[in-house]
Amino acid sequence: MTEEPRPTLEAVAARAGVSRATVSRVVNGDPGVREVLAEKVRIAVDELGYVPNRAARSLVTRRHDAVAVVIAEPENRVFADPFFALQLRGISKELTAHDIQLVLLLTEGRDDHERVGRYLAGGHVDGALVFSLHLDDPLPGIIRRAGVPTVFGGRPGWPQAGPDGPGAAYVDCDNRGGAREAVRHLVGLGRRRVAHITGALDQTSAVDRLDGFRDVLGEVDPSLVAEGDFTPAGGERAMRELLRRCPEVDGVFAANDLTASGALRVLREHGRRVPEDVAVVGFDDMLPVAEQTDPPLTTVRQDIEEMGRLMARMLVRDRAGTDPAAEPAGVVLPTSLVRRASA
Repeated sequence: MTEEPRPTLEAVAARAGVSRATVSRVVNGDPGVREVLAEKVRIAVDELGYVPNRAARSLVTRRHDAVAVVIAEPENRVFADPFFALQLRGISKELTAHDIQLVLLLTEGRDDHERVGRYLAGGHVDGALVFSLHLDDPLPGIIRRAGVPTVFGGRPGWPQAGPDGPGAAYVDCDNRGGAREAVRHLVGLGRRRVAHITGALDQTSAVDRLDGFRDVLGEVDPSLVAEGDFTPAGGERAMRELLRRCPEVDGVFAANDLTASGALRVLREHGRRVPEDVAVVGFDDMLPVAEQTDPPLTTVRQDIEEMGRLMARMLVRDRAGTDPAAEPAGVVLPTSLVRRASA
């Protein structure tokens, strides 16, 4: 069976009774076409099933209608952690509303960093959304050299201003304030030996949550702080270490819900009742995790999906030529404590 040829600009122009140039301007969103002519073109496009050639259009508009989402984590971590799915869903919804494609780039190691840099510098996308950076990560410098507009997920861990221009654009939640609320809740329940399982301390979110823990408790016994890595396995390891160091611990603030889920498993193994013996609070309020733990998890809620949407919205505005001075460099969303059975 012979495949029918795709409709062309010329075919649309003939159907609409206008010039090829007029069709091109309408298809590319040029506002300088009289509405009566633009409507004729839109009707012809629908009737013929015309689909614009994105590659050809990018030569004219210098836009690719594509945005790179760069996650500085290996593939197995990204697809195992619901945090990334929620943030990607928010990003995807916003980009789809603007008819922009999402290109996902993951980094396993230094070779991947260079690959991402070459891709961004190659002019394939209009900008980049970058999150889960680590403090020693070379990606910010690589992306800066690529020269593409960028919005970061999470407070950057490097100086935000410098001789090259204004501060980095980013979206984050109030990690430190949320941690303070979590710890105050545990103290308010009468807990006297409150411990903290941190996230990976080469990420600003983990550092901010540790600082919030210390804001409430002051100089904390070092034996009450155990380093995790935002994973259930990390939560299990840290909880075992805490019980070994401080068997009388009666409250735990975990850096995220996955960490808390691991801690809860270990407490059960050791015969510790939650919340009667040990109260546990997480961070994120990821419903697939927080509502499925035993018992359901009290946690600090951050709107992960909305953070993704805001990141994409900021980048789209930059792409549209919005005055950078009209937008704040950093947006910090509030958090709230969601009380369930674990504390």
